Amino acid sequence: MKLAILDDWFDTLRGLACYARLDGIEVTVFTDHEPDVGRLAARLQGFDAVVLFRERTAITRELVEQLPDLKLISQRSVYPHIDVEACTAHGILVCSNMAGGVSHAAAEMTWALMLAALRDIPGQMASLRAGGWQTGVGKSAHGRQIGLYGYGRIGRQVADYADAFGMNPVIWGSEQGRARAAADGRQVAASREAFFSESDVVSLHVRLKPATRGLVTATDLAMMKPGSVLVNTSRAGLIEEGALLAALNGGRPGMAAIDVFDEEPISWANDPLATHPNLIGTPHIGFVTEDEFEIQFADIFDQVVAWRDGAPIHMINPEAVAG
Repeated sequence: MKLAILDDWFDTLRGLACYARLDGIEVTVFTDHEPDVGRLAARLQGFDAVVLFRERTAITRELVEQLPDLKLISQRSVYPHIDVEACTAHGILVCSNMAGGVSHAAAEMTWALMLAALRDIPGQMASLRAGGWQTGVGKSAHGRQIGLYGYGRIGRQVADYADAFGMNPVIWGSEQGRARAAADGRQVAASREAFFSESDVVSLHVRLKPATRGLVTATDLAMMKPGSVLVNTSRAGLIEEGALLAALNGGRPGMAAIDVFDEEPISWANDPLATHPNLIGTPHIGFVTEDEFEIQFADIFDQVVAWRDGAPIHMINPEAVAG
């Protein structure tokens, strides 16, 4: 069995304890990103299975049509980057553990970005390194309202952090999410309008899927306070295309702190959003910790081994191998 692991940029996975689960499998780890479909297809010729590193590489119909030997794609969590229909048509099984556990790394990254924005830590650091001193006055987290759009595993954990910091967490999201929050004794916003207009910080914790793409609109952002902060460690596609840049240009919200972008990696040096003076940005590192990789790739490698042994698990498209 030949297995390709894509986009392991820092060659991290071979150093994880869970990598030993692949003993007996011929593994090739690619430490660069290949965006060109033709070159990627040539690279993957002869491989039986591919492990994906989150959404770093898109699996399109154009790609799978050029991979006659490929039989398995193993990854974790949601899969908007995979053309599942095309995989099924070409007999490629997609396995992805959708359950998982709490991503402490993502929740911690949310909190780090929020604090960095409230205290303008990047700006203060830049001033110090340039020989200057204080550049302005920050805001305390304590006593402020943080609006959490989404109340799943990560949203619930961020709400717990808010309690520890003396903030007032207020929840919005789907009807089911609001019900879960109320059952936990959490405050649910009276309305969508109240959620955006009254929160000092709004943080997004929603999975990206067709129904949630563009979930946060320009109208929503325009209701935010001039001094408020929008935090997004989930997916860029949750925000209406172009709306965040326009909102920052308009001063509502006053700051954004994001870990996700529409195009990743960013391919141009002067991206108007990434370089905006009122934005703190990081290159999608919310899940990039050794601890999180160990959790995620243990699941992913288990899926590979289960498929090799003829008992596949976490199948997204079982019809690909039916009959």
